[in-house]
Amino acid sequence: MAMLSVVEFLDPRGDQLVHREPSQGSGDFKMGSQVIVRESQVAVFFRDGKALDVLGPGRHTISTQNIPILSGLINLPFGGNSPFKAEVYFVNMADILDMKWGTSEPVVFRDNELGMVRLRAFGTYAMAVADPQQFVAKIVGTQGIVDTNQIGDYLRTIIVSRLNDTLGQTMTTLLDLAGKYSALSASLKATVADDFQNLGLQLKQFFITSITPPEEVQKQIDARSSMGALGDMNRYMQFQAAQAMGNLGQGGAGGEMAGGALGLGAGAGLGLGMAQMIGQSFQQQQPQQQQPQQQQQQAPPASASNAGVTPATAGGHSAAQGSLITCPNCHAQVPANSKFCPECGYNTASKPVCPTCGQEVAPGAKFCANCGGKLL
Repeated sequence: MAMLSVVEFLDPRGDQLVHREPSQGSGDFKMGSQVIVRESQVAVFFRDGKALDVLGPGRHTISTQNIPILSGLINLPFGGNSPFKAEVYFVNMADILDMKWGTSEPVVFRDNELGMVRLRAFGTYAMAVADPQQFVAKIVGTQGIVDTNQIGDYLRTIIVSRLNDTLGQTMTTLLDLAGKYSALSASLKATVADDFQNLGLQLKQFFITSITPPEEVQKQIDARSSMGALGDMNRYMQFQAAQAMGNLGQGGAGGEMAGGALGLGAGAGLGLGMAQMIGQSFQQQQPQQQQPQQQQQQAPPASASNAGVTPATAGGHSAAQGSLITCPNCHAQVPANSKFCPECGYNTASKPVCPTCGQEVAPGAKFCANCGGKLL
């Protein structure tokens, strides 16, 4: 294994949380080797699963003076220059912003309005390393994690676990969550901050950006809100019918065939059906007291000139209130409700009979259906 005389790490983007040198195995160090630590970095020596001394920004020469704990690693028979095996972890001490977190799968919660609902949550947070030696010991030594993405995934599991506990205790309904994001963020930050502190991290900012149900549940909520926005369904149907007929009329005037003859026929049928519904609804809304007046205006008045007789009353009824019949005696046209003929005085209420055979005959008949005798 090569002897490490100069050890350093340059992060061009500044967002890598920790870097291991060498990347695999252990490096060979000796007294007099140079360690270059840049601003916002610290170098943590790590050996045999234990974090040793920490070096701050600057150029350091490895010696028992600046790293006294390493003095026990030196083999004195080799004159104090013998190599020792260790790893150096360069830890980024700057604030790490815009870290993402979110649930990988929806979590089921009890909802007062919807019964049960599955929710997904997403957000961001900002953090910084507070204790680099503790951070390396807990993350590298205990979890065996070095890659920044892996560290983010590990921290995400902690946040989601605490989120489930918090929502399970405070949630009433999904419909009220949008107004509680700030309170939930503050409560969750206080809980997660303790977990981060145990890892040598400081949680500086924490935000919940969205808590949403699955797409199919969102569609049902949209449908429910649309029904509430419509209000009176009868008025909505009338509006839709009028709009459909208006669109049909515009298509005919412009000469455009929307969907061909089949679409035009279907639109016409829909328009006619809706028009009938509107007409029936309109008639039901008219005041009931106006209907008798309309019927009287529509009924044509009967006149004496049309009947060929003068108006007469019989039994308190006007002649214009009934139809006309033929008098069996004189064959004059008389009102059907008259008891006597106004021309000859014949009792029209009595049933006519044949004067020859006495058989009852139909009113207005000229010959008897029984004997064939001529009727007067």
